[in-house]
Order: sequence, then structure tokens, then C-alpha cells
Amino acid sequence: MKIQTFIITVLILISGPAWAQHEEHKDHGGHAGHGLTDADGFYRRPMGPADCSGMMIWDYMMGMCMPRAMKGMPMRMLMVQGNAFAVQNFAEDAKGRGRNAFGAPNMFMIDIGSSVGDRHYVNLDIMGTAERWTFPKAGYPELLQIGEENADHEAYIDAQHPHSSPIMGLTLSDTISIGDGKDYLKFWFAPRGQASEGPVAFMHRPTGMVNPDVPLGHHIGQDVAHISGTVLGGLVHLGESTLEVSAFNGTEPQPAKVDLPIDKLNSFAARATYQFTPHFYAMTSAARVDHPEPHDPLLDHIWRYSASAYFDRHLESGWMFHNTFIYGLVNGYDDAAALNSFGDEFWIHKDARHFWGRVEHLQRTAGQLEITSATPNSPSWVTALTLGYTHKCWRGSSAEIGVGASVTKDFLPSNFRTAYGGDPVSGRVFVQVNGMKMWDY
Repeated sequence: MKIQTFIITVLILISGPAWAQHEEHKDHGGHAGHGLTDADGFYRRPMGPADCSGMMIWDYMMGMCMPRAMKGMPMRMLMVQGNAFAVQNFAEDAKGRGRNAFGAPNMFMIDIGSSVGDRHYVNLDIMGTAERWTFPKAGYPELLQIGEENADHEAYIDAQHPHSSPIMGLTLSDTISIGDGKDYLKFWFAPRGQASEGPVAFMHRPTGMVNPDVPLGHHIGQDVAHISGTVLGGLVHLGESTLEVSAFNGTEPQPAKVDLPIDKLNSFAARATYQFTPHFYAMTSAARVDHPEPHDPLLDHIWRYSASAYFDRHLESGWMFHNTFIYGLVNGYDDAAALNSFGDEFWIHKDARHFWGRVEHLQRTAGQLEITSATPNSPSWVTALTLGYTHKCWRGSSAEIGVGASVTKDFLPSNFRTAYGGDPVSGRVFVQVNGMKMWDY
């Protein structure tokens, strides 16, 4: 219990600045939401609600500014963005659980929308990835990671599964303005897309986009809902509050398949968000998920819960700080009564220099990691500390290229150390290409 208490205390202290009084946002030029640029005309992606102009709203689900319908001001927009890494992992160890391997995590998004009348903005969002073809067969190496099976029905262990390729999401939505301010209703349907649960998905939140690795808490009440199947949802945003509800199919997409099935709505979720300041907001969610694992027909349902907070602040001498704190809980997953996950991500950057990291403290079972144990379904706490640096070697008006490296130190309980040969260390070097461009048409 001492190590658990210590880690949780550290996470809370790291997130402490989120409760500090926010500093007035300093815009460095550019049209907010349309691929922000700094004073020199270089690319700067919108990072939070303060970046949205009066003609746009902050989409908490997608982590970006989106147009809204306004009386007498018709709008049509096309947006393209992407984020891709070419990563060489170094995780080989004497026990053979880690691998030295190359992988390329990637995503792209295409949004096309148009106002309809004075109140409606109709939008089609396509999210894609080529990870099925850019990951090794055994998955992208990541010690302690779990989730899903490959084409040979072998579980991904110490590896991240590829996301559904080539279509990771396909969402049709209608955003309806209420009154003359920024209040609105939104309704959406997605053969595959975001259910109203979990935090902002790692690939959309600023602190997650700089890191090529998926959080270890991905399936422990955190990001997994961003590729839910057959989603029907709605939300209301009034003032600083947002309430979302959705029904969806609980079976998780299989990474080895190229498909976009339409299935029955058998699962339900709700999420509430409150914007405390333009630079700090928090959300919480709960979901009942039916038949999540197709390879486990005896698993009738699970419950997933989450709470998260997001903060940004301009520091002295032009540095910018972002922080995300996440808690996840899942009941009934992998024969465990309950599994908890805590995570904290930070990103500090100025010009070409980007320092970032992730602290995770979560529960794994010996059965999930295929470690021989007399109690395979009993949860044990594991900790992973990651520090990284990215240097932007080229920046343009709508894209940038960086090179970087990171190192992860894992801290394991005694019943896991033998299988891993102690507390392992892994590292990676990478090239990152990311960008965003919007057009009015």
C-alpha cells in the first residue's frame, strides 16, 4: 500500500497546477480553429477552448475547434489533419518479453461540413489509420500493454494492437445552435466512432499526440470507447456544462479485420463535462458494455468508469504547459472483479523544443500477462514512468516534422519481476510528421 499511496500522491501533486488561477490566454495570431499560426506564420494546432474564435465551438470529443451555424453567415468547411510516427523500439530483454522492432503508429482525419439554414451544421468525420499494415504481426512493442487478438487468435501481450484499419471512425453529425451564444445540441450516428465515455482519446488530446505509445490504461476504463461500433448519441451544451448520452454496440472491433459492421445497440454510456476556465475543464463518465469480447462468449457485460481533467497554461519566457490527469475503472474485465488505472501526462514546449512524459499506475493480473500464478485473476499494481523529448526540425504553415526519443522505466510487483527479469527499461527513437489544414469552400 505504501507504493500505491506514494504514486497516487505524486499524480495528484503533478495535476495540482490545474486548480491554480489561469493566466489570460495570449493568442499569437492566425485564425483560431483554421490551423492556428504563430507570429512567424508557423503551424500551431488548436489546443483548447481558448483557441476557438467566436464562429467556432470546442468539440470535447474530438479535441478541436469546429464551426457552428450562425444566422446570416453560411459556412462550409473541409479539414484534413494527420499524425504519424516512424518508431524504432528497443525493449529486448533476457526473458524474451520485450522486442527490438520497428512500428509506425498513425492516424488521419478528414472533416467536411456545411451549415444548413441558420441553426444546423452538418458534418461528416472520417478517421483512418494504416496500422494494420505498419505494425509488426505481434503488435507494436510496449511492455505491460494488453488487449485484443491478432489474426492467429493470439493475444497481444507486451504489445499494442493496431487500430481498425483503414477506417477507425465514420461519424455523421448535426450540431444545432441554440440562441445567439455558443449553446448547442448535437446528434450523431457512427458505424464506428466515439461513444460518450472515457476521457478525450489519446490521439486527440495535446498531451497524448506527442507520444507514439498508447497509454497502458487504454482498456482499463480509458480510451477504448473511441472506436465503438454502431454509435447513436446526443449531447447538450449550455454555458460551461456539457452532457452526453449514447447507445452503441459493445463488441470491440477486431484489429485483424477490415470491416465496418452495423450491429444492434446493446450498450449505454453517459458523460458530463464542465469548463471551469478557458484553460481548465474536467469530465466524468460511466458505461455498461455488453458482450465486449467476441472470443469470450461467457462475458455478458462489464462496467467502465472514468474521470479526467485537462489544463494548459502560458509560462514565463514563452513556454507552454499542458497537463492531463485520468482515472479509469472497469468491472468484470478479464475475470477480474475490478481493475483501476491512474495516469498523468504533461507536455512543455517552446518553439522547436518539446519535453513530455507520462506517469501510469494501474492494475494488471498475471493471467492478462500470461505469467504463471496461483491467483491468475488477482490484480497487482504496476507503474510505468516515461520521459521524452521531440525537436521540431521543420515547421511550415500547416505541418511540421520532428525527431525524438523517449525512455520508459517500469516498476513491477514481486510476483511479476521473475517473468520480466526485474524492473525493465525500454526506449525508442522516432520521426514524427503531423499537420492540419482547413479550407472554406
